[in-house]
Amino acid sequence: MSTGGFSKARLDRMHDIMAGHVERGDIPGLVTLVSRRGEVHVDAIGTKVAGGAGGPVRRDTIFRIASITKPVAAAAAMILVEECKIRLDESIEPWLPELANRRVLKSISSRLDETVPALRAITLRDLLTLRMGFGSVMAMPDTYPIQKLIREYRIGGDGPMLPTQATGPDEWLRKLGSLPLMAQPGERWMYHVSSDVLGVLIARVSGRSLGTFLRERIFDPLGMKDTAFHVPPEKIDRLPVFYFFNRQANQLAVFDGAENSAWRQAPSFESAGGGLVSTIDDYFAFSNMLLNKGKHGREQILSRAAVELMMADHLLPEQRKGAEIFFGGFSSWGFGAAVDIRRHDVFNTPGRYGWTGGFGTTAYTDPAEDMIGILFTQRMMDSPEPPKVFTDFWTLAYGAME
Repeated sequence: MSTGGFSKARLDRMHDIMAGHVERGDIPGLVTLVSRRGEVHVDAIGTKVAGGAGGPVRRDTIFRIASITKPVAAAAAMILVEECKIRLDESIEPWLPELANRRVLKSISSRLDETVPALRAITLRDLLTLRMGFGSVMAMPDTYPIQKLIREYRIGGDGPMLPTQATGPDEWLRKLGSLPLMAQPGERWMYHVSSDVLGVLIARVSGRSLGTFLRERIFDPLGMKDTAFHVPPEKIDRLPVFYFFNRQANQLAVFDGAENSAWRQAPSFESAGGGLVSTIDDYFAFSNMLLNKGKHGREQILSRAAVELMMADHLLPEQRKGAEIFFGGFSSWGFGAAVDIRRHDVFNTPGRYGWTGGFGTTAYTDPAEDMIGILFTQRMMDSPEPPKVFTDFWTLAYGAME
């Protein structure tokens, strides 16, 4: 039986397999959304608290979406580009003087005083493509000298962090500016930190807080009423408990509660790299805007050209070197999110744009298939490689297409 964009029987298979992850106790609850040719299917399974307490996960459950915040911030930056308030290849130093006159480590293993001058300034394009020269170090803690200060300064990119653990943006940027870069600007892709710098840049260029700018220019126009950097008291009952897998105890353990959540209050640092909370329908509104080339109803949030630029591949193979655990040889990076560049699995359509969040979320927009898929869970990822529930979801979503 066909429902238009999807096979009904195969959507039923998706439900059964997703429900299996919940029934086995891998994940307390989850919400899936698949959309194709204007047809939308949403499925909410499980509970907000492990063991069945707290009530069922629902379509309006508010999830901590982590790194799928990144494409939202990229869209915000492109709004400023289209208003000519900042340009892609301009230095960011007039707005972020803390990052002027950069020094660069001679090698990742160098002492912090073993540096050379940066060959050029960091640009907005570097931030959007995560090529500012600073980011996650994919090595065991304290393998290299710079890792100690990254952890001590809470710069980010070296593991999950609660919003209550961060300093304010000015202090955060000052600490970042006291450290050398790990690569020359534009030289190679390094995860995460560029996105948080981008958030500070958006705030300073716009003259508003990042949260205010996102609300005024993206969330309100798209009707994303539940997306923000914190959850107000009247909505806190819709926030599930958030878990990580404790390997020593071999069971799920609480990383962030609900009633006492770190997202209960506005954070001192609004992280463009991973700080938002959202619902499945809110994030679908954002994804659908991208699929519609920047349009939402009669509103043009971004131009078609801006969206196409966001969703293009902006990395050379040598710039991806060392990031194989993120890209796997079949994916690359656009502005704020990954872009599939070759068919590797059933769901890797060239041009598919999106990302995964370390707090158990994944969302991609596929222009070639006129398709959007979103999965929200409340379990932290165990590694940069996607968990089975993610790969199962994408396999089932693409397998359900007519």
